[in-house]
Amino acid sequence: MKNEVNKAFAKTSRNCPPFCINPMQLAPGVETLGELEVLDYLKKMSDGDSSILVIDSRTPDWVKKGTIPGAVNIPWTKLSIKRGADPITIADIVTGQFNARELDDDEFDYSKAKTLVMFCNGMWCGQSPNNIRSLLKMGYPANKIKWYRGGMQNWENLGFTTAK
Repeated sequence: MKNEVNKAFAKTSRNCPPFCINPMQLAPGVETLGELEVLDYLKKMSDGDSSILVIDSRTPDWVKKGTIPGAVNIPWTKLSIKRGADPITIADIVTGQFNARELDDDEFDYSKAKTLVMFCNGMWCGQSPNNIRSLLKMGYPANKIKWYRGGMQNWENLGFTTAK
């Protein structure tokens, strides 16, 4: 059997900034997950639990190289006003994909919102942390946000299946 580490994830050091290692706890109330917990959420989704959404927060150029099967791509730039996202698109994502209800401008009812499992390239990647911080600023409940800190680097290094 031929097993190799993906070259994109084999690099052992990166310049900080911008590629700084993220803390284990990204924000109060946001649970950090390992691979077994992510697999459990994926199983629940596969079994029909529509209250969960696994989100690849990376830009499409990264997702083309492979993602976690069952994940939906919502690039961090789509939820960031600073990166050019417009409020209408953000509201469409929050209501259409996350199941929140829009109350009025910039306010949402999150009582029926989905549990979001977010990831990006790994512990040094800022794409899912940016998505999470944007959602928290919008009032998304921290207890409905889960963060897979290891991201694609750990996923691929463990030899787990990816999808293109």
